[in-house]
Amino acid sequence: MRSGSTDAKGKDKKSLSRLWLVIGFSIFFGIFIAKSTFFPFYHSQIIQLFGLVFLFLGVILRLIVINNLGKYFTVDVTIKKDHQLKTDGFYKYVRHPSYAFSLLTFLGLAIVLNNYISAVMVFLPVFLMFLYRIKIEELVLTDQFGQDYSDYRKKTKRLIPFIY
Repeated sequence: MRSGSTDAKGKDKKSLSRLWLVIGFSIFFGIFIAKSTFFPFYHSQIIQLFGLVFLFLGVILRLIVINNLGKYFTVDVTIKKDHQLKTDGFYKYVRHPSYAFSLLTFLGLAIVLNNYISAVMVFLPVFLMFLYRIKIEELVLTDQFGQDYSDYRKKTKRLIPFIY
């Protein structure tokens, strides 16, 4: 799902490789810390079940977003030759639903691990990296779509509907 040879490339600013690095380290160290220390923040298996639901729901919803974007979805920040601004479906409520649902997945993992330190290790670095990447994407989209994207930004939230 990388950009094609005719797409406008070079806009990614190496954020994809940084993102994968952050995700890998966050998951590895989050699990390692959860298994080697004991700092639980709940004692109910129902909460752990909610974590699993968040994790799987995040994965499924992200796959739906990717499917809805179709040929416009790429892992690197790219503008396709006939790129169009997507403002329907989940994009009607948030500008970056793929990241929002990825964060829901990481939140679920943080809950499942049931460790304060692990939760921070799993969620915070990924969240910050997504914010960095969103900044890059929004600059590219503003450059490509101009006032249309600016108007869209005024009507939608970044990651959480009606909040942020």
